[in-house]
Amino acid sequence: DMHYRVKEKIIKKFECNLLVVCANHIILCQEKRLQCLSFSGVKEREWQMESLIRYIKVIGGPPGREGLLVGLKNGQILKIFVDNLFAIVLLKQATAVRCLDMSASRKKLAVVDENDTCLVYDIDTKELLFQEPNANSVAWNTQCEDMLCFSGGGYLNIKASTFPVHRQKLQGFVVGYNGSKIFCLHVFSISAVEVPQSAPMYQYLDRKLFKEAYQIACLGVTDTDWRELAMEALEGLDFETAKKAFIRVQDLRYLELISSIEERKKRGETNNDLFLADVFSYQGKFHEAAKLYKRSGHENLALEMYTDLCMFEYAKDFLGSGDPKETKMLITKQADWARNIKEPKAAVEMYISAGEHVKAIEICGDHGWVDMLIDIARKLDKAEREPLLLCATYLKKLDSPGYAAETYLKMGDLKSLVQLPVETQRWDEAFALGEKHPEFKDDIYMPYAQWLAENDRFEEAQKAFHKAGRQREAVQVLEQLTNNAVAESRFNDAAYYYWMLSMQCLDIAQADPAQKDTMLGKFYHFQRLAELYHGYHAIHRHTEDPFSVHRPETLFNISRFLLHSLPKDTPSGISKVKILFTLAKQSKALGAYRLARHAYDKLRGLYIPARFQKSIELGTLTIRAKPFHDSEELVPLCYRCSTNNPLLNNLGNVCINCRQPFIFSASSYDVLHLVEFYLEEGITDEEAISLIDLEVLRPKRDDRQLEIANNSSQILRLVETKDSIGDEDPFTAKLSFEQGGSEFVPVVVSRLVLRSMSRRDVLIKRWPPPLRWQYFRSLLPDASITMCPSCFQMFHSEDYELLVLQHGCCPYCRRCKDDPGP
Repeated sequence: DMHYRVKEKIIKKFECNLLVVCANHIILCQEKRLQCLSFSGVKEREWQMESLIRYIKVIGGPPGREGLLVGLKNGQILKIFVDNLFAIVLLKQATAVRCLDMSASRKKLAVVDENDTCLVYDIDTKELLFQEPNANSVAWNTQCEDMLCFSGGGYLNIKASTFPVHRQKLQGFVVGYNGSKIFCLHVFSISAVEVPQSAPMYQYLDRKLFKEAYQIACLGVTDTDWRELAMEALEGLDFETAKKAFIRVQDLRYLELISSIEERKKRGETNNDLFLADVFSYQGKFHEAAKLYKRSGHENLALEMYTDLCMFEYAKDFLGSGDPKETKMLITKQADWARNIKEPKAAVEMYISAGEHVKAIEICGDHGWVDMLIDIARKLDKAEREPLLLCATYLKKLDSPGYAAETYLKMGDLKSLVQLPVETQRWDEAFALGEKHPEFKDDIYMPYAQWLAENDRFEEAQKAFHKAGRQREAVQVLEQLTNNAVAESRFNDAAYYYWMLSMQCLDIAQADPAQKDTMLGKFYHFQRLAELYHGYHAIHRHTEDPFSVHRPETLFNISRFLLHSLPKDTPSGISKVKILFTLAKQSKALGAYRLARHAYDKLRGLYIPARFQKSIELGTLTIRAKPFHDSEELVPLCYRCSTNNPLLNNLGNVCINCRQPFIFSASSYDVLHLVEFYLEEGITDEEAISLIDLEVLRPKRDDRQLEIANNSSQILRLVETKDSIGDEDPFTAKLSFEQGGSEFVPVVVSRLVLRSMSRRDVLIKRWPPPLRWQYFRSLLPDASITMCPSCFQMFHSEDYELLVLQHGCCPYCRRCKDDPGP
């Protein structure tokens, strides 16, 4: 808290004119006598002077050995050490001493005499260095050898070396000067005054004494003074001082310049004009810098400087004697500048004149100037591929494919010419180019197929993939769409996609014999999945939607079909819970109580969603009140052996007696009155068709009511009269089989049996190679069956016609009713 505290007390009375304190002593002055007392009051030494003592000043030293400056009235100046009895005479002048001080290095002595004159002496030579009037006290700067201050007449005077005095108003007496602080005694108080050292610093700068100016600046000057010192030192090529000053103001830009100049000096450069030119250019004195560059023989640097500054008029004065490279560089720089100041058209013209076509094209392309682009492209030589290609790219982006095609033709780039209509999806032009250049067909049809697939035109996409020879890509696209459909519970779409996948695999098997077995395996797998998802779509809609569009009998048949058809690994998305829940619910409604019990028992072993929990628990309880048998009306009949099959068949969708596979309607999932038969060995499909088409009619059959299949579908409408029960049909005889056997015995027909058949009784699935055709014979001529000529699914004719009217296409393969048959 800077309070004075009592250290020692001397219980004595002293008479003195002056008193000073050292580390361990008190010095008393009484007229001509000096006494040295310890803090306990013991007098240790005494000095007797020749004349009256006018001034005493402690000039420092080790504790107990301090030095004193003593000024006498007779002009004598002495130096006394506290521990020494002998005084040393430093100087003797003619006038009496009023104040004195010694410089920090003990080489100079400043004295104020009784005439108010400040005199400065060299202690070694006793020479008077200078004197200044109007002084009453003086003090040397303890941090700078050549600086002192003195007060008098209401002014404070600061003097540096031999420079003129800097004066400012100040009341009091100077008693100390440390750095930029001057300590003044005014009446009874000492105050510290901050004095900027700018004036003496500038005095040194005027004489180019940069190091001394730096020492003054270290005492305390403003940032502006520091920057001025740095600039002056830099222009004076005193890089060491300039660096220190710029570090003080933290100017990295100029520090980098000084560092680069120092590096160049280390490499042996000695041209100061060149260094000074760099300094001037940094300071913005461009014309002075250019003159120095020219004088040092580096006109190219002046040219580069003016060019970077976009002062192109001045830059032209420094161009070499017609050097085309420099001229091109100057025009390019001018164009860059025009581009940056938002004058793009002027920049384009300059770039073209400089031969920088790529930059000109970029500007035209960015601003959408099609006319300028095509003008540049037409003027360019066909060997300049890079700018021509850039032109074509921009023209394509700017929706000018005609000009882009013209540019590609000029380059001779046929591949890009073909890809142009492909990228813009102008397929007719692409196909026309593909006819002219067959080697690029793959580049056309592959993107076309992908575009078709993305737009849900899968049949066309398959044809395009086939033309491009990319069957695998077609399969991959359809597989992805199928997975998406399953994940989104669009099971009718999933069935359609799986059917398309199966047909795609069949095409691959036909085209590539090496993959025949693999692709046929996938064909049967995808066909089976298509049937499962097609049926499951109705089950899913029934359990999710509030209202059902299917009859209970249809839902009952579909759930039975799925239950008997599902493999061990249930396909993704198909829920056994929903199938069994639907089966149990519809079985109970239709009177198949035994089957309903079985479905509820199966549900007990599965994880049941919360929304089905209550209904299933209630159904499990209520079914116990029903009889333990099924309604006979629901029992399926085998049309080959006339056996009634149980509703729950462990063998699956085949007859338990003859093992004949059931053929289901693809809409109602009833068992159709069809039996598949096979041809004897050696009978080809063509021969079988010719034998069946002979249509040797039996005399007792009335054919007036038979209808022939139309172009869009095969419709079997057979009506027999009561007189037709005559001779036994040869095909019926073939239906017999060996009773008690566990193996399935297929119906195999000979040429004689084929000749006895009517074309109206037979439905043929005309599979393409490598598959064989499948033949089916209707056993109930009065019931009409329709087969889709595309997917070969069977329907009751009335159901098929209704579905086609509703959807405008086959409900299974989505073949439009107006499409011609295969």
